[in-house]
Amino acid sequence: MAAPVIRIDSADDPRVAAFRDIRERDLTGRQGRFVAEGTVVLRMLAAHHGGRQGFRAESILLLENRVAGVEDILAAFPDDVPVHVVSQAVMDGIAGFHMHRGVLALGQRIPPRDLAAEIEALPERALAVVAAGISNHDNMGSIFRNAAAFGVSLVVLDETACDPLYRKALRVSVGSVLSVPYARGGSTAECLERLQERGFAVWGLSPAGSAEISKVEISARMALVLGTEGEGLPEAILGRFRTARIAQNPGLDSLNVATASGIALYQIATRGGFIDG
Repeated sequence: MAAPVIRIDSADDPRVAAFRDIRERDLTGRQGRFVAEGTVVLRMLAAHHGGRQGFRAESILLLENRVAGVEDILAAFPDDVPVHVVSQAVMDGIAGFHMHRGVLALGQRIPPRDLAAEIEALPERALAVVAAGISNHDNMGSIFRNAAAFGVSLVVLDETACDPLYRKALRVSVGSVLSVPYARGGSTAECLERLQERGFAVWGLSPAGSAEISKVEISARMALVLGTEGEGLPEAILGRFRTARIAQNPGLDSLNVATASGIALYQIATRGGFIDG
């Protein structure tokens, strides 16, 4: 059962200081914390609180008119997680803008996950995604959402990829960042070498790929590499590993990486038996 709600009447109350000026602190960081926004993400945080991924909720902040609608979610948190309730005016003062969603939680970030250990822990049949230089938070969130939908066991982030726990990425993922294991490695090449050493067949997704995605050779361990929009994957990667493309009408340079990842993962997951149904 969740702790009793605590009424907060001032945006300057020190008990909600960590939520203050959300947009600015998205850019400067929260010293190992992250903000989960919205009912769906709050539910995911409750479901994975203290689990294998290591995420924990530190406190919750709600608009007064949202409390009744999330009582079942609040009950899933330990009773040492404080629940703060505010008016719309106080919520806007804390956030620094009009926060109409009115459902926020402050989470504790796990320590950086060790890539080698995460790969070693994967089952014999596993599908991995490698995010190579993905810097757009909307795309990162969508990739995680697709990963959750299509049975991905691990998302690998290279050293240049953005933070999937950024508030917008977490929201776009509908909380999937909290459920899909991920780890950060070094360069893209180093990440792929580690996967290949553990028996993963590596496929880079590119408009110039040699094989149509519906016809790629399926292996027990598959790794799909996604690059940035515009530049795509570097030639050093495309020339070293097998590549796949998504058939499309001519005249368009490429699909959005989030859309492309969904199509490609669906093809691999259904043909490879990485999901049921």
